[in-house]
Amino acid sequence: MLTATAMVGVLALAGCAKDSGGSGNSNNNASGTAGSCVTAQPPAAPAAATSSSAAGAKVDASRLRIGLAYDIGGRGDASFNDAAAAGVDKAKTDMGVKDVSESTASPTEDEAAKEQRLTQLATNGYNPIVAVGFAYAEAVGAVAPKFPNTKIAIIDDDSVKAPNVTPLVFAEEQGSFLAGVAAVYKSKNCHIGFIGGVNTPLIQKFEAGYLAGAKAASSKVQIEDQYLTPAGDNTGFQDPTKGNAKAGAEIAAGADVIYHAAGASGKGVFQAAKAGNALAIGVDSDQYNQTTVAEYKDVIMTSMLKRVDVAVYDYIQAVAQNNLSSLPQRFDLKVDGVGYATSGGKVDDIVPVLNGYKQAIISGQITVPTTPAK
Repeated sequence: MLTATAMVGVLALAGCAKDSGGSGNSNNNASGTAGSCVTAQPPAAPAAATSSSAAGAKVDASRLRIGLAYDIGGRGDASFNDAAAAGVDKAKTDMGVKDVSESTASPTEDEAAKEQRLTQLATNGYNPIVAVGFAYAEAVGAVAPKFPNTKIAIIDDDSVKAPNVTPLVFAEEQGSFLAGVAAVYKSKNCHIGFIGGVNTPLIQKFEAGYLAGAKAASSKVQIEDQYLTPAGDNTGFQDPTKGNAKAGAEIAAGADVIYHAAGASGKGVFQAAKAGNALAIGVDSDQYNQTTVAEYKDVIMTSMLKRVDVAVYDYIQAVAQNNLSSLPQRFDLKVDGVGYATSGGKVDDIVPVLNGYKQAIISGQITVPTTPAK
């Protein structure tokens, strides 16, 4: 197995010799020609897959009363929470879900408030309950034993060991690796950036994958790498002003593609990218199509898709069918639990490159780290 960083040394140097567009002039073309930043031959793209998606029997989930406990930002954050909301909305359309109760955490609330939110949902008969985010881990651990007949899913945490709790976790580092590759291929300056919301092990997975992907594609790329707040200060997920300032500083330092994993703070990153004539990479949802950041869509070149919508939808379906064993242990590239968006057409020319790296990860040729290698 090759590690992601080893790929840089193993793969043949090809980008510089083949670049016919001069320094930085091929970033938005449609030819697929690598820019001068690229120094590694990408893995071969897989053969086109034939679709075998046969529609299964219609699932009736109309009897379910679903409780949705959002992380900070809630519905409308154009990112993580909106993805969870989209999964529930699709369940309404496809499976007849009618009764949904939604509530949102505040940036400064304590554990007691989270526990009270979950307790109230369970007491009011909502079942299943979806806790959106690792910040609910302690509260889920406290509430689940008190309501053993209530099924609870928690996104981004697998530490709670209870028979009625289902973790919905993702390989964020794998999707972020592809974002790092895309950033290198689209950078004119061979200089890119990362903005993390809060410095936690979860967000470090985004950072780790992004750094590894960029370095796999280029041995000479420069990377700016910052967080908005330290661990424990969750305001980093809801501070567009700070996101704007940090991204602006990275752009001033020379970065021309910025990837954020900062929740609602990402709006500020998009603002800075537009003001600084740079490109941005969204996160979680396809942010090119998010109405709350529509004025910045022209600079959103792609988004790292973390399919929280798919996980929530699949969980609701599994509960309705009384078959939680049908869920994957981790939503990764292999099950399309993470990926990248092509909305806007800015990465259409490098889709074969990205799919080649994707297949190399799925096959085990590349192992993506989950902690950053600075």
